[in-house]
Amino acid sequence: MSVRRFVGANSRDVMRQVREALGEDALIVANRRTEGGVEILAMADEAIDHFEPSPEPVTPEAPLASPLPDAMQAMSDRLLREMQDMRALLANSHPGHSAQASPPTPTGTAAQLRQLLWNVGFGSELADELLIGLPESLAVISADNDAPLEWLRQQLMARLSVLSDEASFFDQTGIVALVGPTGVGKTTTTAKLAARFVMRHGTRPVALVSTDSFRIGAHEQLRIYARLLDIPMYALDAEQPIDDLLGRLQGKQWVIIDTVGMSQRDQRVIEQIAHLQGGRSRVRLVLLLNAASQPETLEEVVLRYRQAARAAGAELDDCIITKQDEAGRLAPVLDIVMRHNMRVLFGSYGQQVPEDMAIASPASLVDQALSAAKPAGNRDQAVDAPMEMPRWSRDVLGQGRRLSSLLMRLRQRVTGFAALEEVWNLASMPNRVQEERLEALLAQLPAPNTALGVAWAARRNERGCDWAMPDIGLDSNGAWLALPWLQHRHAAGWQPRLAALTNTMGIAVHLLPCLPDADALTWLEAQHLTWVSQVSPSHRVHFHHQRQTMRQLFSDSMLTHHVGVRLRGQSMQLWTAYAEVEDATGVALLAWYGEVRDPESAKVVTRRYWLTPARLGSEVLSLLLTHLQSEGLAALTRRAWQQLKEADSGGVNAEARLLMASGVAAVAGHLDGVEDDEAQTLRKDLLNLLGTSRRRRDTAMLDALVYAFMARDAIRQMGSVSREGLV
Repeated sequence: MSVRRFVGANSRDVMRQVREALGEDALIVANRRTEGGVEILAMADEAIDHFEPSPEPVTPEAPLASPLPDAMQAMSDRLLREMQDMRALLANSHPGHSAQASPPTPTGTAAQLRQLLWNVGFGSELADELLIGLPESLAVISADNDAPLEWLRQQLMARLSVLSDEASFFDQTGIVALVGPTGVGKTTTTAKLAARFVMRHGTRPVALVSTDSFRIGAHEQLRIYARLLDIPMYALDAEQPIDDLLGRLQGKQWVIIDTVGMSQRDQRVIEQIAHLQGGRSRVRLVLLLNAASQPETLEEVVLRYRQAARAAGAELDDCIITKQDEAGRLAPVLDIVMRHNMRVLFGSYGQQVPEDMAIASPASLVDQALSAAKPAGNRDQAVDAPMEMPRWSRDVLGQGRRLSSLLMRLRQRVTGFAALEEVWNLASMPNRVQEERLEALLAQLPAPNTALGVAWAARRNERGCDWAMPDIGLDSNGAWLALPWLQHRHAAGWQPRLAALTNTMGIAVHLLPCLPDADALTWLEAQHLTWVSQVSPSHRVHFHHQRQTMRQLFSDSMLTHHVGVRLRGQSMQLWTAYAEVEDATGVALLAWYGEVRDPESAKVVTRRYWLTPARLGSEVLSLLLTHLQSEGLAALTRRAWQQLKEADSGGVNAEARLLMASGVAAVAGHLDGVEDDEAQTLRKDLLNLLGTSRRRRDTAMLDALVYAFMARDAIRQMGSVSREGLV
């Protein structure tokens, strides 16, 4: 039997029984409390592909009746699971280690890279987070080789959040306030930003405001800049609410405030930020960080100013790095920015307005940081951990940073991942709102020309399920799109649905689960599109004027060519042969036969037959691999669907849940099938989330992705609760 029933006095006892009987990879199908304790239904990991729900008794000894579960009990169970998940998150410094345990000491290449990070000024906390994801292929070669250093450079760049372009900052209307300690360069930076805005939009929409009435001549300095730019400048008293200026600022689309410089230890910092946020107008805060300051000072500045912002009910996530030309090393300030997940808008490196400022570039900032190496052991500018923060808080912060970095890199790598996140965001909304938001989201996505091809799923419900596998898009590199197409939203009939996606989305490649009707094939050939169709062994073709089945055609074929392929989470080999044939109407085709073999035992795991247009030649082999690998996405989707259905207690829209499940399946399938260094790092970071080793890599990555999304949602929920408590 696939599903087994376990009963114990408590959760710990029954979970021990599950692990002993089914292993660490067992899937929990259902659980409930009984008069005798706790009852769990579980199944082995390898049985998931063959699982079909059945009303029959699971075991002869203990038949199961179909429950009508109590809604309050289901909600209690869900909340308990979420609390347990968050407790596990808080208890681990990183997966697989206790909160008190230290990460393993790096050796070899990892040790050399860590020493480099120390020498240039990065702290050990960030170094540990980075190097835990070093791919095995790079760990065995010398750090003197360019590959490990380039990998490290890419990891640092991925951790550095910046503006996408200047327009995303200057084209947003509103009020911007620059905050930070005395002498950090707020007035000069105010002038530089104003000058750049004037260059884009002219003088009419902008105004400058100064709240600095403490320094002698502070207003006059900003007034000089305002006269040079031919824009108005206003002085705002420290006790005067900003709303008093609104009448005088009519017609101004962009207002920038130069605030009073205050030490991060000055208690008036909270009053100043609360004063800025106290009016009807929303003020966007930007923190200025002096690159030449001591790391300990920068750390304290970030902590104190962000605490003040949160106390005022505001967010302080953006920063500008100033005085880069005066800094001996740039790594310390980048280390702090990365650890606190701040976005760098601009870098300032001189007094000239507006020349000495540039939009932040991860490549240039990281290159500047890595080029400032000092002798080994000199770590006077490295900060290892946030000040006045207990170890368990730093551990949770580090876990959050790793999760944030992982999601950011997935957005950059996987087409449509941000859209998949939007679908996951719907799960926390009321059901009616979910439906409305989902309709609006699917009407916009995916954008035309983001997908090159489609792997069409079989036009039937999956085994034992009430849903059909969505159709998965392919980007220009042949990777799966993270947001699939739902089958029932397509037109009926092969030719109409093929034409609809081709005409609206620019689809040029179609991977078909079966040979479509004659009209669809004629249309595909008339459009000169690329297509691959799986066929059955009994499908008949014409070979040398004789009508034969595909099985007969290749019965005596010698398979001499093979390529590597990932199938069912394992490394396999695809051995192929092909022959030139014709269909019943005389259209020239290539018939393909493939055997998937275990590379160690040479045992045949499965066989496949395909047809492709003869005009494409044998170069179509790469598409056969993609077609074969797409078959595994349905099993991954079923696994994710069951996990989500159990976790959400039926509160998530069925369409949204199917998109969530198939989306994470597509991401897991993509990462399982590629072997570049970035993919290896992502895989390692994902598997580290689970903290345990798994036999099947694809299901392990799927589980880790589901966990990552759930942890993200839990952290976001905790963050919103915390803000509500502070306001």
